[in-house]
Parts: sequence; structure tokens; C-alpha cells
Amino acid sequence: MPTRAIKSIFFTRFHHEKGSRVLHQVPEGSITSSTSPSALRNPLFTFSSITSYLIPNQQFCDRLLTFCTNHYRVVSYPVCIRENNKYNRNEFIFNFALVVEEDLADWVAYGEVARKLGRLLRGLEEQGGFLSSEEDLMGVWEDDGPYGMYPSSEAYSTWMYGSGGGSKVYALCEMVLEDLNNYAECMIPIDDSNTINLKLFPTRAPPPPIYVHTVPLLTMSLSTLSRPLSSDLTLARILPHINGVNSVSHIAQLADTDLSLTRKAIQHLVYYGCLVLLDVFSFNAVYAPTAEIGGFIIDETVGEECGRYVCMPHAYPASNGPGSSGMKGGSDSIRSRDERSSTSSITSQHSQTSFTSHSSTPRDPSSSSPDLQNTSNDEVPLIPHSTLITLYTSLRQGLTLRNWVLENMALLAGIDVRRLITFGIIKGFLYRVHKYAVASSIPLPPAPPTSLQSAGDTSTVHSPVLAGYSNSKDPIAQGAAAALRPSIASTLIGATAAAAATATAATPGASSAERGGRVGGDDAARLHRLVNSDREQGLPLVKFLDGMHCFDEICTELGLPEKVVEGKVRSLGEVQIFCR
Repeated sequence: MPTRAIKSIFFTRFHHEKGSRVLHQVPEGSITSSTSPSALRNPLFTFSSITSYLIPNQQFCDRLLTFCTNHYRVVSYPVCIRENNKYNRNEFIFNFALVVEEDLADWVAYGEVARKLGRLLRGLEEQGGFLSSEEDLMGVWEDDGPYGMYPSSEAYSTWMYGSGGGSKVYALCEMVLEDLNNYAECMIPIDDSNTINLKLFPTRAPPPPIYVHTVPLLTMSLSTLSRPLSSDLTLARILPHINGVNSVSHIAQLADTDLSLTRKAIQHLVYYGCLVLLDVFSFNAVYAPTAEIGGFIIDETVGEECGRYVCMPHAYPASNGPGSSGMKGGSDSIRSRDERSSTSSITSQHSQTSFTSHSSTPRDPSSSSPDLQNTSNDEVPLIPHSTLITLYTSLRQGLTLRNWVLENMALLAGIDVRRLITFGIIKGFLYRVHKYAVASSIPLPPAPPTSLQSAGDTSTVHSPVLAGYSNSKDPIAQGAAAALRPSIASTLIGATAAAAATATAATPGASSAERGGRVGGDDAARLHRLVNSDREQGLPLVKFLDGMHCFDEICTELGLPEKVVEGKVRSLGEVQIFCR
């Protein structure tokens, strides 16, 4: 919360004869002119221009009201106590308002304070006349006072220096102003049975929607907590699986929890700043720097922080190229664990092994101490800032992370590639280039006819089914018709001849149309089943081909690798794939 955000606190009251008057203001002279030596030279704004908002109509009372004037924002909660015979006109209207800067972004927290304070003062007034009894002690009112109305000299002496020790409402304004500005909370005793407790709670933005293909990354170490983070059963089951690698869908599967409950639990963690959401890490993905890369280049502190975060324990960066001992030792250890011939596969396995073994619960790299478990500062080698700058600036559009690793093998010795990319994403100077698909026109095939006509020409099959699918613009129907045309032609010719001979011998009176209908029905059903099978495989993809769903989401929803999904998308015909 910002310090000294409250510029003034004042208490205003509607008098049945004098109208709206300011009874107390802190600091003095902030709302109306004052003769006090410590008063401000000029008020913050003109009080007479806002009286209709501070003491509004009864319909607007008991509601939070805010308005801006002279570059200040007044946050108030006017209260009206009605139907009480002890008040003039059977009503008592007052307002306890706070004044902050107009451009204060988190002013909603002060609105909650004004609301709570107004309700507490209403309760105190209804119980024992906390506000009205003070006016009775002040005696006869005069008009020319620093607060608009002021007691006579005799009443003022009794009020300020009598047994009461001064105005409790004025003291309340002072303590609320000082405590909230200095400590963001206050506890003020009113009497033996009443205490005012106020606290400024920071207003958090609504959490973003949680997609099943996003990867949550914890920004706090759960091992440092003295007690469990929450008693929620779903949250307790998914926390061990949040490691910066598993997606939301994968976490729900590993924890054996409902996907909707898993998303809701992760949304709560995001709301309270316990984790951030990343994209699925893949060596086939494309990453590129943003305009914020300039801040990383200039700030050496962030470079040192990045070097500590991305460096793998017991691994040392190469200084003389690929043949250095650090790179050699790292490659030998990898090959001993996983015998693979592909250099890219070795690099991928190396990164995944180091990330999962040394950071089971990764933390936000913005913290002062990166989560390098079981590693002291002496064991972590220092990666030069210039090396990190070279690596980050070499990322670009069109270059997959796998090819980038192959191009920078010498510089990546001793560096966890996953953490290197994650650090840039969280800090904001890297972004993931996503792949999307847009279909220009994919109509569904028409319903097939129920029968086939007899073929008169041996070179061309006159089939309404094949004609309907061939003339259709649906690529699935056209492909199925082209594939089945030779087989159906041969089947029709042979089957028609055999059926004709059999029918002629058995039923000499049967017509050729009836015989053709019996033979063609089986082929129509066969073609219909094949086209429907291809259409069912393509239908799940149709809803993702509007340019709003990235390939990560499609792969997670369908449970298929990216290459398979891309092949299915391209086989649909008029589909454009783009990156952004």
C-alpha cells in the first residue's frame, strides 16, 4: 500500500438550521479555512461545491459514494438514521470521508475503510449517541469557526479541557489518518465494550481464466511454511505435482482430481500470488525477445540473478568452446544415463533431467534467492552476463528452440535451458510464439443417397453417391470418392454381371433396376461408413480452426502430439497456419 496516501479525513454533519457543516478535519484547514497555527494555508478544494455529494438525498445514503474534485478523490459513506424522536426532523445525517489523490490506482481499499467506519459509527450512535452527545456538550453554535460551525468560548473550554479530555471524534480522525498512513491498519478503543479495527487490504486484480494447457509455476517455497497452505483437499492433492513442468490437465490426471476443481484451486493460487502461469515448454517451440530485453542488457543485477537461477549445480560453463571440460563432462554424464545418438535429444534429456532433479518445486526467479536446492553459493558457477545476453538475443522468429540449442552448444554448457527460457518469460523480455490455424471454408458433406443406379459404362461409374461426394467442396468427401472410385467400379462391374446371371436364371421376370439396387446398396453403405469415419476424425478439429486456439490447447484437448495435429489440420484442405 502507498505511504501517506490519505491527504485528509473529515467529519461532516447536516444541521437542521445551518445545513451541511464540517465539524472535524485532519489536518486542520484541509477542507475549510481554519485559524489554527498548524492549519493548511489553502483548503484542498472548495467545500461548498461538493456538499450535495457529501450529504446527499436519503436514497443515496448508506452507500459508498466517491467523486473527484480539484485532482483529489473523496471517498465517503453517508449515513442517515431515520425515525428517531430524539433528533430534529426525526433524522440524523452524517458522513465520515477520506481524501486521496485522484490518480491513486488502489483507492478501492480506502472505500472499504470508509464503508466499515460509517457502519461502525452508525452502530455507536444508535447504541449510545456517540456522535450526537458530543454536539450537546459543545453547547451553543456560532457560525464563524474554522469548521463552519464552532462552539462558544465557554462551551469550547469545557469541551477541550474538561473531564472528557477533548473530542473523541476528532481524536478518532487523527488516529485513523496517522495509523492508516503509517501502518495500513489501526485499532482504536472507543469504550469498555467497543473497539474500531481497520485495515487496508490491497485490491487484487481478478485472476485470469485457467486453461488446461497452461503450466503453473510456484513463486514460493512450500518447505518454508510452518503449516499447510490450505486445508482444501483438492489443493493438498495437486500441490505436490505443481513443478513448473506439468500442465493443468496433466496435474489433474496425476492427482486424480476433477479438472474443474483443479482449475479453480489453481485460480485461487494465482489470485493470491502463489504461482504464475506459463506455456508448455517444448524444444519444438519458438521464442523471441520483446522490447524489454533492453532492461536486461543494462541491468547487471538481473543478469547476476539470472546466472544464479539458470546454472545447474556441479556444472561449469564452457570458456573455450565445445571442447572444454565442462561441456565434455556434462555430455559424458548424459550419455552414460541415456544412450542417444542425436545431439538434440541429448540436450533435451539433459535439460529435463537437471530441471526435475534440482528444482522439484521451482520458484519465481524474481525472488532474491533462486531455488537451487542442495547447492551452496560456492558450488554455483557464475555465468557471465554477456553470455546470457548473447543467448537471449539470438532467439528469433522462425527458429525453433531445438535448432537454437544446436547453434549455441558451446555457450549452453552448464545452463538449464528450461530455466533460461522460464526466467525470460517471467521477467517479460521473452515471449512464446504460438501457432494457430484458420479454416477458410470446410463445409460438411451432404447426406448420401440410399441406392446406386446401375452402371451402363464400364469406364465411368454413374453413381449418385460418388457424384454427390465428388461435386462436394468438402476435401474429406472428395478424397474418399477418389480413393473408392476404382474399387467400386470393379466391384460394381463384377457384381452386376454375376447378379444379372443369377437373377436371370432364378427370376427371369426381375428388372435390371431392381438387381442394380440390391447390388449398389452395399457399396453405398461402405462409402458412407468410410466418409463418416473420416468426418468424425476431422470434426473435433473444426471448433479449433477459428484462429483463437493455439496448438498447445489443441494438442492438450485431443491428447495428440503437435506433428500429428498439424498433419490432421493440413489434411482438411483450405486451412492456413500462422504464428504470432
